[in-house]
Amino acid sequence: MSSRRSAVDAPARRAVEARARAVVDYALVRRAALADLAAGRTSTHEACDAQAYLLRAARYHGEPAGEICPVCQHGSLVHVSYTFGDCFRADVNGRARAPRELVELADQHPEFNVYLVEVCAECRWNHLLASYVLGTGEPAKKRARS
Repeated sequence: MSSRRSAVDAPARRAVEARARAVVDYALVRRAALADLAAGRTSTHEACDAQAYLLRAARYHGEPAGEICPVCQHGSLVHVSYTFGDCFRADVNGRARAPRELVELADQHPEFNVYLVEVCAECRWNHLLASYVLGTGEPAKKRARS
């Protein structure tokens, strides 16, 4: 990831954070998972299990987190945002999106969920950081049934 891309998306990230509703922070779960790993209750193999699709999404759609991986201590963490909602077609539901895309989608759709995942491509560590709702907040228009 280039620093230019990160600098371009910083305003978009701030806009997303300002619009997020129903935020669920998974920091305590993350902390517990890292504590279990450090205490030996969980193996590195169990904790570092990112699938190929997640690693690919991190590479092409992820945003640098500016942090070192808490597991391997030398990989850089990347944040990946996934969107899910009734407003999306089935073929694009669950797609990884950049912060600037989230801002555009929030202006176009009534409501959808975003899941923010951190990933280390080097050791395959991954963890859900947060989930939240974006959108205009207007009721969805009902489609006519045929």
